[in-house]
Amino acid sequence: MTVQIRHYSADQLPDIRQTILDVHAEVRHRDFGLTSDFYSVERFDERLTAYASRPGWTAACGWEDGTPAGFCFGMPLAPETRWWSAMTTPLPENVTKETGNRTVALNEIVVRKPWRGQGVAWQLHEAWLSQRSEQRVTLLVNPAAGDGAVQAVYEAWGYRKIGEQQPFPDSPRFAAMLRPVRLAS
Repeated sequence: MTVQIRHYSADQLPDIRQTILDVHAEVRHRDFGLTSDFYSVERFDERLTAYASRPGWTAACGWEDGTPAGFCFGMPLAPETRWWSAMTTPLPENVTKETGNRTVALNEIVVRKPWRGQGVAWQLHEAWLSQRSEQRVTLLVNPAAGDGAVQAVYEAWGYRKIGEQQPFPDSPRFAAMLRPVRLAS
């Protein structure tokens, strides 16, 4: 299945904020039963606002006949980023040194149930990355999600686990993953 993908910058967030919040609530709460405070719409909206306030934030949203299928978004890691500070085991400086254009963080990728298992997440991911100029992309995944199936999908997409981190006191302990923005053909 192919969806129409539209790209958004931070100044366009007001146009898609409610869609992102609604899809988040539907997928995280209803589909996956993630109802802790960390996954609340209010906390998610706070994180969305914080991410979008950083230079270079962009989003990609997939649409089918005017209906949102899913979204992904992220931003580049600035030289003063705290992204790597939550690692449970510190990484070497050659991994964590950021320049503002070395690494982009994929903060969220969410696909609604009718579009799951049809390649829509991959389409969103690759479309979003096609607009990025950074060398590498990092993401965090809950290794328990789907009994490990979600992490396995990222591994199939070329990511490798480089450690674990817990960025918020009430967040899960995530697997930190990394891959080049452009995969070798």
